[in-house]
Amino acid sequence: MMAGPSTNAPRPDCPELSIVMPVYNGEATIGAVVKSWMDELDRLKIRYEFLVYDDGSGDGTSAVLAAIAKNDRRLVVRQHPNMGHGPTILRGYEQAAGEWVFQTDSDNETTPAGFEQLWQARDGSDLLLGCRKDRHSTFARRAISAGARTIVRALFGAGLWDVNTPYRLMRRSALAAMTAWIPPLAFAPNVLIAGLAVREQLRIRQTWVAYQPRHAGKSSLGGLRQWRAAVQAAFETVSVALQSRGKPRPVVASTNDAD
Repeated sequence: MMAGPSTNAPRPDCPELSIVMPVYNGEATIGAVVKSWMDELDRLKIRYEFLVYDDGSGDGTSAVLAAIAKNDRRLVVRQHPNMGHGPTILRGYEQAAGEWVFQTDSDNETTPAGFEQLWQARDGSDLLLGCRKDRHSTFARRAISAGARTIVRALFGAGLWDVNTPYRLMRRSALAAMTAWIPPLAFAPNVLIAGLAVREQLRIRQTWVAYQPRHAGKSSLGGLRQWRAAVQAAFETVSVALQSRGKPRPVVASTNDAD
């Protein structure tokens, strides 16, 4: 669903920034989350488009988003049948028009508070990662995250701490080069992007962002599903690593702030 004409904020033809946010059954929180991000981007005076992808929600998510989009064309709402987080954000990456692309999730576990630091540090960088600080996860989630980090280090190279963080600012030209190697139904494309960025020696900057537990809803992955998903992501990572091994690498530096 495309937003209608704006009554107060015209959508720029060439935005500086595209926000990509997937949402699934987020009726209780999505309105407040979107508003908090738009308020922060307006404060920073950024020309942006806000792409929200409703991944087959069965609640009132679409109605909440439509009410916001009706008055602001910078919010673009797109719906499709449920296909999962990975394919949804890949669709967003493909359709983003901004020079920079920022991906974040709709659960408000990472808030707009850390974005200004990433945005102001973007010059001279290709990928800026907000590493989640003080993350209180289950043992299973911590084990899966550690496994993903270990696989990326073994196949692509070391240096990244939070390889699957949903808080990442990416130069669109660099992002397009990396997503060319990623299958459209990949379960964890952000892990693959992180690995390819290390392999190609892109200019990477890492910093900490605050993490807070979600206050509504729950993850769609639990129990055995999260372990099956971890195995799938591991196989995808190995496959992409092998297929991309002969790709030329640009000679560029990498920087880190997450010390």
